[in-house]
Amino acid sequence: MSYQTINPASNKLIKSWPNHDDRQVEQALKTADDLYHSDWSKGAIQPRLQVLKKLADLIDGRVEELAKTASVEMGKLINQSRGEVKLCAQIARYYAENAERFLAPTRYPSELGEAWVENHPIGVLVAVEPWNFPFYQLMRVLAPNLAAGNPVLAKHAANVPHCATLFAELVSEAGAPAGAWTNLFISNEQIASLIADDRVQGAALTGSERAGSAVAQQAGKYLKKTTLELGGNDVFVVLDDCDLDKAVKAGAGARLSNCGQVCTAAKRFIVHEKVADAFFEKFSQAFREVKIGDPLDESTTLGPLSSSTARDTLAKQVEQAVAKGAKLHLGGKVVDGEGCFYQPTILSGITRDNPAYFEEFFGPVAQVYVVKDDDEVVRLANDSHYGLGGAVFTRDIARGRKLASRIETGMVYINSASDTAAELPFGGVKRSGYGRELSDLGIKEFVNQKLVVVNSD
Repeated sequence: MSYQTINPASNKLIKSWPNHDDRQVEQALKTADDLYHSDWSKGAIQPRLQVLKKLADLIDGRVEELAKTASVEMGKLINQSRGEVKLCAQIARYYAENAERFLAPTRYPSELGEAWVENHPIGVLVAVEPWNFPFYQLMRVLAPNLAAGNPVLAKHAANVPHCATLFAELVSEAGAPAGAWTNLFISNEQIASLIADDRVQGAALTGSERAGSAVAQQAGKYLKKTTLELGGNDVFVVLDDCDLDKAVKAGAGARLSNCGQVCTAAKRFIVHEKVADAFFEKFSQAFREVKIGDPLDESTTLGPLSSSTARDTLAKQVEQAVAKGAKLHLGGKVVDGEGCFYQPTILSGITRDNPAYFEEFFGPVAQVYVVKDDDEVVRLANDSHYGLGGAVFTRDIARGRKLASRIETGMVYINSASDTAAELPFGGVKRSGYGRELSDLGIKEFVNQKLVVVNSD
């Protein structure tokens, strides 16, 4: 596996990064395990929370530098990169301010005596993280586990090594001891060996269904706890009573943000037949108005895909969808010239026997389905291998609530696109994975919830 910084806007190599060999990996694991067995992990929580507070301040002071690094390395629009960096500071600060309360003992009334549950760290964790949010994905794992006392060995995606390096440097600068967060440029085989090691107690992965399956299989073999946040094929429901202009604006943003490379991006637009024609017209116009270009240019509204491989995979998916009967309304082509750009694209007429019906399109491609009623919305929404997020647009909030309860996903937003916040749990069901990150739920995923009972006799 080659760790390289390649600017997707130009496809030019900026820097290659050396891999860590087995000796370095063993040393990193030993350092992390030693830290777990120290007062840092098992002692008072406040020193760990002070590191998170300092980390939040450091990130707030370096927004522009970090944002530019992300935009150059994986193609995110500069303003979106700024938003991601600021969100990382918010997550660090959130756990600094709330983790002690989340991890406080919980009392359980019992006839057996005085009973309570304590929350303790479990040990070294392995994190395998993706490129599409190169700082945020790391912070989702770091903040709760640093607060809880779990050291983390992190393998970031091979195309964002600069972001991975900067993040590790920030954690160290904030005062975390060696082993609290270790960045490793390693292979999948080395990850498998780490998961098998008795000193590692769990693994967290955000990424593809294939990668999640491989990590879960290895972890299951060695009885290690895992959390997985995998792909999504999220629905964006446009009902006949909604504010159509609001739905179109939110929908276009939800599909094109980060060039469509978001697990919770709106991907399947389920539109009520009474507003379908108007939606198609307005939605298509929103896609036509996109300005494709350099992600560092403030006026650009659609940047490149993260790599030439990502662009070519998407192009092939669209070609196959059309060959199997999908109607191409807009786009459908690679943008000529340098860089990994792809036209914003709208498909319709996708039938259940078309592979595109079940696939995740990780790029600026929208699928539109027209339905007659709310029951058909639910059937179509739930006829998916995935179950991550979704959105429902309606003026009738009671109607929206009913639909949200019936849609089989980990998250549903009513009258806004899917979003994320430190205080809200994030995760899905089905092949979108299991477990939750962020909020109070995220910090409980990798702790020993230990029951203690004092006999009352």
